Amino acid sequence: MAVTLADVAVRAGVSAATVSRVLNGNYPVAGATRNRVLQAVEELEYVVNGPASALAAATSDLVGVLVNDIADPFFGIMASAVQSEIGEPVADRPGPKLAVVCNTGGSPERELTFLTLLQRQRAASVVLTGGALEDQSHRAALIGRLGRLEAAGARVVLCGRPPLTDTDFPAVTFDNRAGARQLTEHLLGLGHRRIGYLAGPQARTTTRHRLEGHRAALTAAGLGGDASRLTVRGSYDRSAGYYGALELLDREPGLTAIAAANDTVALGACAALRERGVRIPEDVSVTGFDDLPFAVDATPALTTVRLPLHEAGVHAGRLALGRDEAPEGGVLVCPGELRVRGSTAPPRDA
Repeated sequence: MAVTLADVAVRAGVSAATVSRVLNGNYPVAGATRNRVLQAVEELEYVVNGPASALAAATSDLVGVLVNDIADPFFGIMASAVQSEIGEPVADRPGPKLAVVCNTGGSPERELTFLTLLQRQRAASVVLTGGALEDQSHRAALIGRLGRLEAAGARVVLCGRPPLTDTDFPAVTFDNRAGARQLTEHLLGLGHRRIGYLAGPQARTTTRHRLEGHRAALTAAGLGGDASRLTVRGSYDRSAGYYGALELLDREPGLTAIAAANDTVALGACAALRERGVRIPEDVSVTGFDDLPFAVDATPALTTVRLPLHEAGVHAGRLALGRDEAPEGGVLVCPGELRVRGSTAPPRDA
């Protein structure tokens, strides 16, 4: 049985008129009340139906772009590329469209809420960027939301995110495992044997894939036994790199290299090393990941793996508008490229 406006009103403890005002946005509603209504909408998975169903099935000129953190250049570069592509009119092709960037803050609940809201706005397309949360209940809910968007006429594209199995949503993804393995093999090739790793947050696909690549290189070199002790987990920000590097130095005074989960974490690690009087790379080498714009301007310039963030965003934007055909098998895997710079060198005792 279809969920009605009245059902939402009962769940939220407000009148049907208040629910209508919140959904239509045509009358001021107190913030706490609005949040209760939106939470009820989310819990009941309410979508406008009845006489409005024909309108709801039509699509607008809106494209939703979901990011974890728009202030993070990793997401900002992809979102900007998507927006530029869908905003360009092309003769005899769909477009231009209006991009709406939805900042989830890494919250799975906000991700689902934004998808419901985008369906209500009859979004023409939705692009989901960045790694996915490894949680089966969230995955099931996500597939349900995306399926309803697709059924309403929206195109769904994954960008920088692994494909969702049992779905046919096209995905432009990165080979994080191979990139991380390249970086660790570079350090091993220089002679490093005591290598610390600053991992990202638990239960994220990007975190797991990069850590797996790092450990695969260590195992192949016969050094996998100490990998857990020399791994510190944190977020993908500078403070995680700063405090994580200090912890690694305390765990292993003989540390000669640190591989960071991304460039921002690597910068934090460099700051901690300098504070301890540790020289980079003379005493400890440091690597990042992603090759964000600031990596080449760091002191010393950061050895990292370049991911084609802009190119992936452009392709995702073209897929979102139907300008490009979906890749063969539905998945385009973009390899990373090792960029060796001044932050890595052979250890002193090599």
